[in-house]
Amino acid sequence: MSEVQRKKYSDQEKNHIFDQEFMPHIDSMYNFAFRLTFDEDDAKDLVQDTYLKAYRFINSFEQGTNAKAWLFRILKNSFINDYRKKSKQPAKVDYQEVETYYNSDDVDYTHTTDLRADMVKDMLGDEISNALNSLAVDFRTVIILCDLEGFTYEEMAKILDIPIGTVRSRLHRARNLLKEKLRSYAQTMGYNTDEEE
Repeated sequence: MSEVQRKKYSDQEKNHIFDQEFMPHIDSMYNFAFRLTFDEDDAKDLVQDTYLKAYRFINSFEQGTNAKAWLFRILKNSFINDYRKKSKQPAKVDYQEVETYYNSDDVDYTHTTDLRADMVKDMLGDEISNALNSLAVDFRTVIILCDLEGFTYEEMAKILDIPIGTVRSRLHRARNLLKEKLRSYAQTMGYNTDEEE
């Protein structure tokens, strides 16, 4: 929708759009955010930020169009912007957390404060999740959008801001990478992986 055609919704229309078109997708948004961040709190923050932006820029949304794809695009852009910002920052140490840990009675107890490490440790039995999570974010994102969320190539191209041809090639490469990572697991489960080649 161009700037000229952009509709200005009343507060009542905004609330109706938000409740009827945006809120039904909150579980899918959380699942997508969690698969990108590997952290429950970060995923919740990302979803909250997405819904705040969606409401703030609701006049950019054309009522009756694909709200789920629009929200996924906002979430993906927020994640990438935050990821870029964090990757430019030096690593931080929370000295209060370190002091609390060493002053506690659990000093001999071996655990990490890195929630991602704890989460991955708990998921060791889930070979598929581990393989998916080990992919680079670009490859992981296309598999989540296509194979888990069911978006079409056209919708994915809009969400990711890339041409459809790039979506197809990235998805093909992502699936091949995932297949390679799961090959030995499939063989241990009794599948003949040589038939596909």
